[in-house]
Amino acid sequence: MTFKEKSKHTRNKSTRPSQCTSSQQLSASSPVAMAQYSGFKQLLGYVVSMFLIALPFYQWDMSQRKLEERIHETQGLRKQLLRETCAGDKETFKHRLEDVRDEELANLIVDDKHGIIYCYIPKVACTNWKKVMFSLTQDEPYPDPVSISRNIHLPNTLPLLISFPRLEMKAKLKHYTKFLFVRDPFVRLISAYRDKFLKRNEEFYQKIGRHILRLYANQPDPPHSVDKAIASGIRVSFQNFIQYLVERNVPFEPHWRQMQRLCLPCLIKYDFVGHQETLQQDTSQLLKILMLQDDIQFPHSYENMTTHAVLLDWFSAVPLEDRRKLYELYEEDFRMFGYKRPRELLDG
Repeated sequence: MTFKEKSKHTRNKSTRPSQCTSSQQLSASSPVAMAQYSGFKQLLGYVVSMFLIALPFYQWDMSQRKLEERIHETQGLRKQLLRETCAGDKETFKHRLEDVRDEELANLIVDDKHGIIYCYIPKVACTNWKKVMFSLTQDEPYPDPVSISRNIHLPNTLPLLISFPRLEMKAKLKHYTKFLFVRDPFVRLISAYRDKFLKRNEEFYQKIGRHILRLYANQPDPPHSVDKAIASGIRVSFQNFIQYLVERNVPFEPHWRQMQRLCLPCLIKYDFVGHQETLQQDTSQLLKILMLQDDIQFPHSYENMTTHAVLLDWFSAVPLEDRRKLYELYEEDFRMFGYKRPRELLDG
């Protein structure tokens, strides 16, 4: 073997251990790399899983915030409309407590413990709101309003503003959180009619029903009890009821008295104006304002609730002239609380 060949052979031998060492290092480092890669995949999977879990909650939270912002904006518009309506007709509406008789404040319920005044309007969720107000007078934890079985409408069940001296009334009206709930005026009338004249209601039959039958239903001597009237197939029709409203001159019974007359929104600066049409949303927001959302829950269900969709059916038998007279009686309620004029009923 020549010197040149020996040198080449020596160089080849010297390089082989180096190649073997590199291969061994790679082989030795592969389990570590694989473990690191596997850990990274697990971490990435965990992050993605947490993101997918959190995303619906984030979307729900954002939707709730947008809903609350929308309700807050709606409240601003409702109160602005009240201010503008009251300011535009100062002669019609009462603006000073000194000009108001006690009986005109008879619908204001007071909760001194929480600093709340609620003006209840019959046929606008008032039974459930009265139950809520009654629950708040009890010891904590407050009873579920749904569980209250007593007649919540009986006198002296809830404290009224008119039970306090005038100076104290004025102070409470200034400092307490005041709210009311309103409803489309014509829909409220339908609800009142259904409740008082389609159901077996002896009190309203004697007090009003027989009188309506005599005047507008060609019944000079109506049956002397609601049971006898039902057995005879005699009922006050919705058309009779509307005739009674548009032709009488005495103050309206509270179940169909104008809402602005019951709650005097030009005198009382309400902090919250809820609508029956958005009852659950408005109630949820109001309880947050009152900081009671964790303490009490407003009842959720309403059976057979009358809605705007039934207006045409109910008024189909009512003459156009009577519809227009009826609107004039309740026009301030429509304007003041932001309800549109029902053109489909009034424009022939």
